[in-house]
This record gives sequence, structure tokens and C-alpha cells, in this order.
Amino acid sequence: MKRRDFLTSSAALAALGPLGLRAAEKPRRTNQKGFMFGTLRVDPKNKTTVLERFQLLRNAGFAGVEVSSAMNQQEILAARDATGLQIPSVVIATHWSHPLTSPNPTMRETGLEGLKQGLRDAKAYGASSVLLVPGIVNKDISYPDAYTRSIAEIKKAVPLAESLGVAIAIENVWNKFLLSPLEARDYVDSFKSPAVKWHFDVGNVIDSGWPDQWVRTLGVRIVKIHVKEYSRKLRDEKGPYAGFRTELFTGDSDWPAVMTALDSVGYSGWLISEQYRTPDLTDADWLARLSAQLDKIIAS
Repeated sequence: MKRRDFLTSSAALAALGPLGLRAAEKPRRTNQKGFMFGTLRVDPKNKTTVLERFQLLRNAGFAGVEVSSAMNQQEILAARDATGLQIPSVVIATHWSHPLTSPNPTMRETGLEGLKQGLRDAKAYGASSVLLVPGIVNKDISYPDAYTRSIAEIKKAVPLAESLGVAIAIENVWNKFLLSPLEARDYVDSFKSPAVKWHFDVGNVIDSGWPDQWVRTLGVRIVKIHVKEYSRKLRDEKGPYAGFRTELFTGDSDWPAVMTALDSVGYSGWLISEQYRTPDLTDADWLARLSAQLDKIIAS
């Protein structure tokens, strides 16, 4: 660059002031917008096919859809191919009904087979990961037992995951297990396998922590993001689960902080909505609003 051009460009940036400089340095994000299929609960009187629901998502501007391993594989493939939607992630259908932390060996075996089937589904769909709730802790399942059992069962599926090139992505949910980002990080690392990662749900940690801190701690272990809002105010007024019944940007998720943290760890992947349904809108209008809100998050 010639000295005159350098001085001219420097003067222009200086004229913008500190805010302008920061804006000039802000990275252009390439995150893609996804939607968790199970949250599209349509009117039972107006039943729609999987293809029609996929088309609703495509029309609203979504690039992908996260499906369940309980769904019909051929129907999913047909809808994917007809609409052009990608399938970035598959939710394991058995992880609540047959938890890998159960004291019952038969139940654990069923849960493990459910995980393996989900991995095969993901490979068929072109998904890079499956979402797994690793287990639960309750009065009958101790925390130490949950830790030991879940690791033992997941390890049995790791060779399949590695051979398929599909990651087992552990999700943070309200299961009274893996309650801090440090523990979550160490849990993933204990497998010593690139096939075990993390599916981070933003809204699920706000009751007890801060999402951006989780992101910075988990770092490159994160392979998918669930976009979800949570309001501590509603929690305090109406109870813990009421905190989820709020729209994006009306709670405490702090999306600019979350996105900045994701930038800092090099995450540029999928943002998949698992957001509370706005009750007074049609399916098409709600999805259009949600898609626009995701655009705003990406730009924040």
C-alpha cells in the first residue's frame, strides 16, 4: 500500500471512532440456521406430512432440520431430497425412556442399541453428530453410578461412531448430571476419542450459570448449538420451567456474549432452534419470525 493510501484509510477508520473500529473488526459469521423437528407441534386437526413440515422450514429460510432417531428413515430421506434441507443432527429417541445410567442392565442395553441406531441414521442422512442425553441422576441412581455407567455404555458405541465419522454429542439438560462446564469438559476428554463431543444448549444453563462461560470452557468440543431463551425473572415469579416460556431476546441468554464466545473458540457451525412456541401465530408466521430472530443472533 502506498503511503498516501495508507494515511487516507487510517484517517477514515479514525473518523469512525472506537465503535466504528470495533465494527470494522467484527467477523462475518457463516453459521447456518437449523430447527429441531420435535418442536414443530402442529395443530392435530390439521395434520401435515413430514415433507410438508420440511417445506414450511425451507420456506421460512432454515437450512437444516434436526430429526429424531424414532422417525421413518425413508420418509426423512425423501423429504430431505425434495426440499434440499440438510440434516445436521439426530436426536437419540431412547435416552430418556432407556437411560444409559439405569441400574437395569436390560434397560441400558436397549439404550445403547438406540444410540447405535441413531448413529446409523445420522450416517444415512449425512448428519455429522447425534444428540445424546448421557443419563439421569435421581433418588434411585446416584451421581457416581451415573458417571460410571454412562461412560461404560458410551464407550461401547465409540468404535461405531469413529467408523461412521459421526460424533456422539453430549447435551447439557436438566437431568441433574454434569452440572458444570469443567465437569462437562473433563467428561468428554475422558473418552480420548474425537468421536465424543458436546451439543451445547444455551438456555439450559442459565438457571445456574452463564452460557458464554460454558462455551469458553468447552471450546472445540462443541459441535452443535441449541438456541433457546430463558428468563430468570419468569423463573422467580412462576417456577423453574416457566423460564423457558419467553421469546428470543426477552430473557437472559445474552446472545451477543454467546456469539462472541463462540467466535473466540472458532465455532462457526449450526445454530439449531429449540425455542418455545409463540402460541398466537400460524406455523408459517412463527417460523418466519424465528428465522429472522436467528439472523439477528448471528449478526449480534
